[in-house]
Amino acid sequence: MTLTTEGVLALAPDDASAKAARALTTPTKWPLLGADDHAAWGECQGSGSKPYQTQVDLTGPVFRCSCPSRKFPCKHGLALLLIRAQSPGLFASQTPPAWVSEWLSSRAEKAQKKEERQPEKPVAAADPQAAAKRESKRWDRIETAAQELQRWLTDQLQQGLGTIQGSGLQAWATMAARMVDAQAPGLGQRVSDAAASLKRGSEFSEATLRQLGALQLLCDAVQRRAELPNSLLADLRVALGWPLDKTEVLLKGERLADIWTVIGLVIEERDDKLTERRIWLHGQHSGRRALILEHAFSGRGFEMAWTVGSCTAVQLVYFPSSHPIRAVVADAPQETQAPSLPDQSVTEEWLAVARQTAACPWVSLQSLYLAESVVLRTQETTVLVSQSTAWPVALNETDTWALLACTGGHANSVFCEWDGHALRPVSAWSNDNQLLWRQGMA
Repeated sequence: MTLTTEGVLALAPDDASAKAARALTTPTKWPLLGADDHAAWGECQGSGSKPYQTQVDLTGPVFRCSCPSRKFPCKHGLALLLIRAQSPGLFASQTPPAWVSEWLSSRAEKAQKKEERQPEKPVAAADPQAAAKRESKRWDRIETAAQELQRWLTDQLQQGLGTIQGSGLQAWATMAARMVDAQAPGLGQRVSDAAASLKRGSEFSEATLRQLGALQLLCDAVQRRAELPNSLLADLRVALGWPLDKTEVLLKGERLADIWTVIGLVIEERDDKLTERRIWLHGQHSGRRALILEHAFSGRGFEMAWTVGSCTAVQLVYFPSSHPIRAVVADAPQETQAPSLPDQSVTEEWLAVARQTAACPWVSLQSLYLAESVVLRTQETTVLVSQSTAWPVALNETDTWALLACTGGHANSVFCEWDGHALRPVSAWSNDNQLLWRQGMA
């Protein structure tokens, strides 16, 4: 595998792990470093007397470390790969020590046994009638829950949102839990989001009403689902928290092979130790945009390394939708050179957003590549000025100041996520297609 600093850091389960790994790249912390064509290994001196034994199978990469960290990969594994990427000359070419060769042999044996077992246990053919019966039962549960939610929302509005205080919000949490129990977690999340807006004060009443309006649309759509086209029905399922799994997408989805440029990457920590990663791609020949949405649990890393500005020749498969954007990777990617960026005007970008919103009113995030845009700081507010219009920017302080410093008040192209209320810059590019800034840049 080809190692780069950006690619290694993309494997980090969170920003804290990436920062800690950078601090461990000093060679003096590693009394032993070694590598061959298949693996890299090292001993990192920690606070104890015995150094941590860290090893990486480069065919994955797959990590192993003797440290007690529950994050995967841990900071030691990341640091080892960072040193390998930045200073390969520090790694002596040698025979792996016993603790490395035993681990590699064990991995090879497990892979071989798994391959040998597969012919003995053929996958049973899916029963379409049983699947249809399960799907029908789930729709019945969701429909009953949607009817209950509509009645409950009517009661809340009749009482007045302004009367809901303190303990009254517990009823919202209870209703959200009931939606999850009815196998409609998407409805439950939207109820929770609306309750969170109420907690912020009266100035957020407009946002709450918008959220409740979207809930009403969802409930109406559930009742009328038999009238919806298949593409919009797929969007409804996603909004309810019931999307197709990857296997179904690979069987039924639209396939598109292209050279894809990573124009944005966002990693966010969710509840319950869940990490979400969003990779935004632009197709060089098709001009299409795609979103790879991934999740990792309990600090585990992601399978593939994506780097903003990199180009990859790969076939994607789009999820069924009235306006397809989310996709999965269908085959092994091959890295290429020379990034290709969107060439649509700002007006065309906003028209694309309008078309997507009209096609599906439940889209939570959309993408915008805004050329000739300037990021400005006005007192305590940050805005992005595009075509004489100032749009509010939602970005943390660290990323905001880094973006302002890298763009310097000049007109550049800024790739953003749009949630319907504010822009969230993800990357910034010069007029000659050079990456100036990306979210999370130190």
